[in-house]
Amino acid sequence: MTDGALRTITLLHAYDKSFSALEVAVMFSLYELAGAGTNLAAGVLGARWGLKAVVVLGLLCQLCTYGMLYGWNPEWSKPAAIAYVTIAQMFGGVAKDLTKLGGKTVTKLVTPADEETRLFRLVSCITGLKNSLKGVGYFLGSALLSVSYEWALGANLLLVGLFALPVTLFGLDAGLGAAKARNATWADIFVRDNPRLNWLSLARLFLFASRDFWFEVPLPFYLRSPACHSLGEDFPCAGPADCAPGAGCVDAVCANLHPGGGCGGPGLDRAVVGAFLAVYIILYGQVQTWTPQLVTGPLGQTPPNKLTEVLWGLLNCAPTLVMAAALLLAPAFAEEQRKGMLVWLVAAVAAFAVVFAVNSSVHSFLVVHYAKEDKVAVSVGFYYMSNALGRLLGTLG
Repeated sequence: MTDGALRTITLLHAYDKSFSALEVAVMFSLYELAGAGTNLAAGVLGARWGLKAVVVLGLLCQLCTYGMLYGWNPEWSKPAAIAYVTIAQMFGGVAKDLTKLGGKTVTKLVTPADEETRLFRLVSCITGLKNSLKGVGYFLGSALLSVSYEWALGANLLLVGLFALPVTLFGLDAGLGAAKARNATWADIFVRDNPRLNWLSLARLFLFASRDFWFEVPLPFYLRSPACHSLGEDFPCAGPADCAPGAGCVDAVCANLHPGGGCGGPGLDRAVVGAFLAVYIILYGQVQTWTPQLVTGPLGQTPPNKLTEVLWGLLNCAPTLVMAAALLLAPAFAEEQRKGMLVWLVAAVAAFAVVFAVNSSVHSFLVVHYAKEDKVAVSVGFYYMSNALGRLLGTLG
């Protein structure tokens, strides 16, 4: 939850400071790159020290990130601010992937080897719950940011320091996830004797790159931006109420108050954008949770195999293709009709969330299923390294 809040706080605060989409993408570059390296290291560390140590280290890194963001000085130049926030976000990326590894790995450790359907349901439940809470974090971050930037950071520091960290310290077994036969080595990271896991990892890279290419930075910036045809000298004003949503009155003319974010969108309020992203993530998480019961089960695809993933991977292309066609051809976007644009966006994003969630749920099961029991932390770490690299490529794309 606090990871979702962190992303929203940073992104929307940067938009208010007129940073461009590319500049914000750079801010998140080390977040994703550090995640890739973290997943590799965390797999080995989890196998050596147990998952409790890995999760505690992750939570400490998140406290560091929130603490550093308090130091973001609005008087700094853009290059200085970008460099500082990028380094702060690096610790956030480390934190996210250290804690995520623990949740995904433990499912394999508590499920008997011959109960694949049970494992699929457990992985789907854990993954879906994680993403639903992340969606709550998106909304929490944007809502608290409406009060103040400092309040938003402080509330999340308290959540981590007073709740998540004590629960982990006193609630987890120190030996959970540690290798019993022999300690994992750095040579074990690159799984050369498990080709199914390697192919699945490559597919995961492209899956998340295809989403984050348009979702992580471009979509919120687009939702916040005002309509282009409502700006300029042809639109005089006496106050903000005379201008289109998302625009402001500057020198008696309607203008874009955040030119770094561009124009052409519906001009939604900051809290509404946070709620939009939160609903997407929560829907995504809930579909993941119920995929075995409501989707793959009735279709006779539980437990899923590689052919199940091929089918849903192909279906995943449809919502994005429809949205691209609508942006190019639909009158609502050509004429910047606010209500029509929102209808198209809500429908396309909801459809994408459902299909993408089934894909992700099947992926999450297959990686845990393919992982060898004595190397589960290492295997999951390698797989989620590919996840992080895909997010990095998508964010910078």
